[in-house]
Amino acid sequence: MTLTRRAALAAPALLLAARAPAQPGFPGRPVRIVVPYTPGGVSDITARLMAEPLAAAWGQAVPVENRAGADGVIGTEAVARSAPDGHTLALVSVGHPVNAAYYKLPYDTMRDFSFVTQTTSTPLVLCAGKGFGPGTVADLIAHAKKNPGVTFAGTGGVVRLAPVLFGQQTGTELTYVPYRGSTQAHPDLMAGRVDIMFDTVPAALPHIQSGALKAIATTGAKRAPQLPDVPLVAETLPGFEASTWGMVIAPAGLPEALLAKLNADCVAALRRPEVVEKHRVLGAEVVTSSPAEIRGFCESEMRKWGDAARKAGIVPQ
Repeated sequence: MTLTRRAALAAPALLLAARAPAQPGFPGRPVRIVVPYTPGGVSDITARLMAEPLAAAWGQAVPVENRAGADGVIGTEAVARSAPDGHTLALVSVGHPVNAAYYKLPYDTMRDFSFVTQTTSTPLVLCAGKGFGPGTVADLIAHAKKNPGVTFAGTGGVVRLAPVLFGQQTGTELTYVPYRGSTQAHPDLMAGRVDIMFDTVPAALPHIQSGALKAIATTGAKRAPQLPDVPLVAETLPGFEASTWGMVIAPAGLPEALLAKLNADCVAALRRPEVVEKHRVLGAEVVTSSPAEIRGFCESEMRKWGDAARKAGIVPQ
């Protein structure tokens, strides 16, 4: 992704121009939820599951707008430039804090947004082709120390940085093999052309269930419900955790009362039993939070993955 110097210099002025005082009487018109990714992913599905109960609560349409491009930067920038009146929200993933490690962004990841609530958490699964020798985390560490250069498939974001962090914490040398997405990586993983992958549970689960891939460990704070017999990486490597997750954000400058209302209404929509169940089937857990909690979590994730990227020599472009 290339972000021009002109765009970067113009962005602060555009952000300030958009920051008019919030309008009273929310919602006074439809409230759009921007999803800065292509349709079909967890963020997109979460936004659409939330839209119906929010529309009922607010008496206004809640359209979901997919505005993909540049790993989420294009749609997120559009939200940053919107008026802070509650009528433009975004549903973003862990890519929001991670993108600062990869790109020179046209907005500030923390300062230019209001943080409404977390929405979901989805662990990764450390998996390999069935012909790959190591079957446990301990075996993998020992194998990687004896055979520097174990290859891992990465598709960007946390899926790329989780093995980087794993290598740093275990003192092993892993080699990154880039892919555009899980669908492109899986055939090479199954055939043994690449050794391992830290993939999302929903993406890898069908191949694990079919036996084409083997699950070595999952990366959450607790075992994945879909893979209850698969141990955590943290059971061997204490403190290791890497998950994809979602959150609702809005332009910076939302009045506190409006932010509190958005939080309460979004949390209520997410906690509806049918919404929780549909996420469970996807392999995602609904997780909600206060605005302060999700802001703090985003800051900690930005530090964690930024540090991992810097140690790996990844320079924002």
